[in-house]
Amino acid sequence: MRKNVKVKGLFFQNIFTLAIVFLTFLFILSLIRSVGKAREVGRVIKEKEERLKKMEAKNEEVKKKLEEAKSDAYIEKKLRDDLGMAKEGEIVFILPDEEVLRSLVPPIPEEEDVLPDPNWVKWFKLFDVRT
Repeated sequence: MRKNVKVKGLFFQNIFTLAIVFLTFLFILSLIRSVGKAREVGRVIKEKEERLKKMEAKNEEVKKKLEEAKSDAYIEKKLRDDLGMAKEGEIVFILPDEEVLRSLVPPIPEEEDVLPDPNWVKWFKLFDVRT
């Protein structure tokens, strides 16, 4: 009977050891998954931070454009350019499109680039040698 108790004790000890090994394996597996998720979250955070920096820069750009659009000089320029308005006493010239202007202007004849004669030809001409 004593042998039976030893076998049972050894059996329970083996099961206990096996359970500990299994739980350790599960713990390590869970730890590896957590580290992977933490890295993924870190990568997502970096992407979001970069996107935030870009959006902040774009926001600053838009604020500068808004300040520029609020200025009197910009408003005057837009009134002159887009609406054709002028100050009192000014004369406004309205020119046709560039294509119409080009069609009204006579074409400029293009000159051919002529290279000077080489020296040997100049010598032939000097001595009136016919080639």
